[in-house]
Amino acid sequence: MSERAIAILLGGILPALMLGLTGVFQKLSNNARIGTGPFLIVAGLTTALVGGVFLLLERDATIGQRSALYTVLFGLVWATAIGLIGIALGRFGGQISQLVPLYNMNTLIAVLIGLVVLAEWRNVDPRKLAVAAVLIVIGGIVAARA
Repeated sequence: MSERAIAILLGGILPALMLGLTGVFQKLSNNARIGTGPFLIVAGLTTALVGGVFLLLERDATIGQRSALYTVLFGLVWATAIGLIGIALGRFGGQISQLVPLYNMNTLIAVLIGLVVLAEWRNVDPRKLAVAAVLIVIGGIVAARA
């Protein structure tokens, strides 16, 4: 298997399957009556545990000030987004089948930043990404109206 295929499997296909389950587990957690704060704390502790496993497996404890700052920003933005999803599910009767396609339009933001700021346009086909972006938007609109 080529490095590119492994990267797509490990960084795309498997995470897509796993992240698809996270919305379901978040909805089940909300249905079982958990507050947003406790949900984020339990998820954070679980994340720390999984991080420890990766640390043991990879044996790479590399960290610097800049990487730590970006990681803190990642955690802050991710936890806030997940908290907002929890509030939508728990307090406002949000349906995970509608919310997931909408919040997965975050792909558009990541693709745009990747292309422009990180200069990834040099290594990908922007036309194919544009078609994918249009399909994502259409899917989000259709799901929100379902």
